[in-house]
Amino acid sequence: MIGLCAALEQARFGAWDDRASILSHSYMEAVQRAGGVAIMLPPDPNADPDQLLDVVDGLILAGGRDIDPATYGAERDETTDEPHTLRDAFEIALAQRAMERDIPLLGVCRGMQLMNIARGGTLVQDLPAHLGHRRTIGTFDGNDHPVRLAPGSLAARAAGEERHGTLSHHHQGIEQVGDGLAVSGWSDDDELPEALEDPGLRFALGVQWHPEADPDSPVIAALVEAARRR
Repeated sequence: MIGLCAALEQARFGAWDDRASILSHSYMEAVQRAGGVAIMLPPDPNADPDQLLDVVDGLILAGGRDIDPATYGAERDETTDEPHTLRDAFEIALAQRAMERDIPLLGVCRGMQLMNIARGGTLVQDLPAHLGHRRTIGTFDGNDHPVRLAPGSLAARAAGEERHGTLSHHHQGIEQVGDGLAVSGWSDDDELPEALEDPGLRFALGVQWHPEADPDSPVIAALVEAARRR
């Protein structure tokens, strides 16, 4: 059972135009291909993180809009999305408890950044456009680039290689690394941190790219396998 944290956004579906808890189906498909059962977790202001984590065997913090800079003690830059503080608070609490309980955890793009914030880290709110981490907005087309993964790291084991092609779509990145986390992946283009992990836990990995968008990526399957072993 893999919990997937869903976004809360205004969405049009059928005859409706309403707030909806949504997530790209590619996340669910990646979990299902690996033999897991995908469970969407909508933001809940009254949720007890332990109650939810008792139900799942692993957790994925999915991509989405920028995290509120107030969560890491910064003022919001004009380039930063208007935050959804409910989702931010819900997912930070889940990430903290998942790591405290050593529940297999994968953070994807925003999710990696959120893992870092949950451990006291900070973000760069707007990377220079020429670095190419989001060349084309709203698509992964043209946003691929290679990353270098530390030999023997969880990131390298999950990706199955030490040089890994990635699909990227972000304009923010890691600044100060959170307590207990280690950078284990770097962009070939600019040395930006592309993977974070906690070496003391069975599986706590954040990747700045989008493995769910790549049917050939083994990263989500590695999370499902860690959850199965647990």
